[in-house]
Amino acid sequence: MGAKQNSHKMAIQAIVDSFKKLNPVNMVRNPVMFIVEIGTVVTLILAFFPNAFGESTVARGYNIAVFFILFFTVLFANFAEAIAEGRGKAQADSLKKTKQDTVAKLVQKDGTTKEVSSTQLRKGDVVRVDTGEIIPSDGEIIEGLASVDESAITGESAPVIKEAGGDFSSVTGGTRVVSDYILVKITTDPGESFLDQMISLVEGASRQKTPNEIALTSLLTVLTLIFLIVLMTLVPIANFMDIQLDAATLIALLVCLIPTTIGGLLSAIGIAGMNRVTKFNVLAMSGKAVEAAGDIDTMILDKTGTITFGNRMAAAFIPVEEVTEEEATLAALKASVKDGTPEGRSVVELANLKDVYWDEGEYEGATIIEFTADTRMSGLTLTDGTEIRKGAVDAIRKYIEAKGGNVPKDLGSKTDEIAKAGGTPLVVAINNRIYGVIYLKDTVKPGLKERFAQFRAIGVKTIMCTGDNPLTAATIASEAGVDEFIAEAKPEDKIEAIKKEQAQGKLVAMTGDGTNDAPALAQADVGLAMNSGTIAAKEAANMIDLDSDPTKLLSVIEIGKQLLITRGSLTTFSIANDIAKYFAIIPALFILAMPQLETLNIMQLYSPKSAILSALIFNAIIIPLLIPIAMKGAKYRAMTANKLLRRNLLLYGLGGVIIPFVGIKVIDLILVVIGVV
Repeated sequence: MGAKQNSHKMAIQAIVDSFKKLNPVNMVRNPVMFIVEIGTVVTLILAFFPNAFGESTVARGYNIAVFFILFFTVLFANFAEAIAEGRGKAQADSLKKTKQDTVAKLVQKDGTTKEVSSTQLRKGDVVRVDTGEIIPSDGEIIEGLASVDESAITGESAPVIKEAGGDFSSVTGGTRVVSDYILVKITTDPGESFLDQMISLVEGASRQKTPNEIALTSLLTVLTLIFLIVLMTLVPIANFMDIQLDAATLIALLVCLIPTTIGGLLSAIGIAGMNRVTKFNVLAMSGKAVEAAGDIDTMILDKTGTITFGNRMAAAFIPVEEVTEEEATLAALKASVKDGTPEGRSVVELANLKDVYWDEGEYEGATIIEFTADTRMSGLTLTDGTEIRKGAVDAIRKYIEAKGGNVPKDLGSKTDEIAKAGGTPLVVAINNRIYGVIYLKDTVKPGLKERFAQFRAIGVKTIMCTGDNPLTAATIASEAGVDEFIAEAKPEDKIEAIKKEQAQGKLVAMTGDGTNDAPALAQADVGLAMNSGTIAAKEAANMIDLDSDPTKLLSVIEIGKQLLITRGSLTTFSIANDIAKYFAIIPALFILAMPQLETLNIMQLYSPKSAILSALIFNAIIIPLLIPIAMKGAKYRAMTANKLLRRNLLLYGLGGVIIPFVGIKVIDLILVVIGVV
């Protein structure tokens, strides 16, 4: 019931806004509809003063009819734009409820806190946020760890863990701390926050035209000028043929000839496309980013968290020569018992499932060896000097060789088998002896292979980046169905991959969430940053995913393509539409003076006046009939550009010719029956 009421209110507000948009200052931004509005004003004058622009032979009622038809043509075009903006404003109103004047605990120099309004906070201020309190503005956690409820902006009910110093240290104003406390360094001034940007984006009235939209507007303007010149040449031709073309008829003829259908829907299509992205919980910094997504040729995707679930879990313990499975399992357990990562916990859980345990007293007082990018291993050093390590194959090899130990002959074959199966091998050693390999397995997300196949069908190449070794990378790439992969990738490798594709004239998209992803996100034509990521990543990207779902990039590209397809489809329909109107009006106007035009008089309309009125009425009502397509977007199907062109020409081109022929003829018959002409 509430949704229906909101839709009703939105429609009423759109009608009101349609009248407000009649302001010439607003209309001049749409040259096609501005010409129609000028024609509306002229016919209004003719309705009261038929001879205002020269002697007229038509009845006053004809001028009045033309005026109302033109008036509703402009009004319907404004309504299409207003209803699209209304959806954006409804989203903005919802966000404004989230954005509130929150009380903030500003940290003073002496360490104490002072309560101030969130509107007083400035970039660089530090605030304390405790359990149950609202985070007053966007910022970076500099101390503490807390669960944060981001449902107000993401719609996701599950809290997320945020902590200082990691890739998940940025927080958004309007979200709530549900456990512990954090100290937040404010990163924006008032009016510049994430929510402020989002509110500004979804309010359609503030939307800037995209490059493609500007280009199409320019084309429509040129076509309008061409038809204006054509119309001016018709006047002396008509006079020469002794045909009287009064002002109202000339205006009606111009409106029917110029591309009013796409002119009336163009802005609505763009606004609706932006709204679809926002409704999908993605904040696009500009309409250009959305359109660029529709033209993407290459996608650069991280493996972990994007193509795979990212939580590598222990699947098996594989002993090397002269070691039993139980000994290998116990060694893996010892190396992981103090490892708090998901991988470490999965090793402990799998060992316990195999009824292998280790007495806590044996590792009491042990020194914990944390994993680092340099050593690429972790583990424990017990109080008696026993060194327990697990890590990458090459790292443990070097470690054992440095201690004078021997590397088992079957280690290489066992780790290669794991890698070929798409897993990650971790080698376990105690002192100078290798005991076995932990088989860590990451799972490809279901449905991705089919989606990648769809993108391949439309010419979009997918490249997977991973830190895994080439064998593991090749297996995952094959299972996921990506076109290429980059193994053992470093941050600079992503940038090189993007530059390489761009050097070939291709548009590139990628996702990322860490500070090390920021350069690549900035280099990409479409950079989608995760909302859970760092401030640096979000500032470098031109899109932010509120749900922090890396696979969202696939859907964003689909939305961008749908926007372009919708605009192209309705432009095709509009031009084809005009062709039908030419066949309706031109023969009807000149058939008496040129009987040879009878061949083109396919519709056999009743009279020149009925032909003009029928074409004008159809021209007016087709705009609101196409509004649903402009709002929802044309149906998106993965196909090549050539197939898409053929489909558009068949569906919207041929349909754009046939529908007006039928529609204009039906309207003509109705006008005759009711005695209007």
